[in-house]
This record gives sequence, C-alpha cells and structure tokens, in this order.
Amino acid sequence: MNDLDRLLFASTHEWVKVGADGMYWVGISNHAQEALGDVMFVQLPELRAEVIQGQACASIESLKAASDIHAPISGTIVEVNQIAIDAPETINSKPYEIWLFKIKCKGEVLIASELDALLSPAAYDTTL
Repeated sequence: MNDLDRLLFASTHEWVKVGADGMYWVGISNHAQEALGDVMFVQLPELRAEVIQGQACASIESLKAASDIHAPISGTIVEVNQIAIDAPETINSKPYEIWLFKIKCKGEVLIASELDALLSPAAYDTTL
C-alpha cells in the first residue's frame, strides 16, 4: 500500500486509500509520523463505531507528543490493524503501508462530497 498517487490526504495529516465497495483504509502521513517521533502507542476506534469526517476517533502517542487521529471520511469502523496496535513503531518505518483502520462508507453522494474535501498528494505537499 505505498502507491502515493492512489492516496488522498486530510489537512490533519491522515491519508485515505479508496478501496472497492465503499471500503477505505486510513493511516497517518509521513509528515505526521516525523513530527511525532518514535511512536509508542496507538489507540484505535472500536469496531462498528460510527465516525464523522473531521472528528477525532483515535489517538497516537510518541516520546514527544500525543495527538488525535481524525476520521478523514464518515462511516463505520469495520477493521482495525492489529499490527499497528502490537507494534506501533512500524508506523514510523512504513507510514504508507501500515494502515490503522478501515471505514465502510454509506451513500455515494455523501462520500463523493467528503472525498472532494481531501487533498491529492501534490496539494497536500503544498500545505507542509
């Protein structure tokens, strides 16, 4: 999962990979993991939790700081990545391969407007 051109980014430094059937993978950007430093702990949302675009739904802690992770799109949490929980340091070494959770979205019109609010890799880079 490291093809950056297939990712969209939130201004809060989360990335989204669009999947099939309304499924979306979510992780944090390289910029976010660099700013945090060595990740020590991640708390991910509960399965079946409803999340809303822009709202905090998880948290990540490092030696330097703790930070909220925001839902880049709205939907239902259908899976969390146990690797990220058990070995959070992998987020530092592979930020675009280690996804944190998957969201299943409802409603194509709603999701289209939410995806339009996200940034392409090039647009995201200009915000850094």
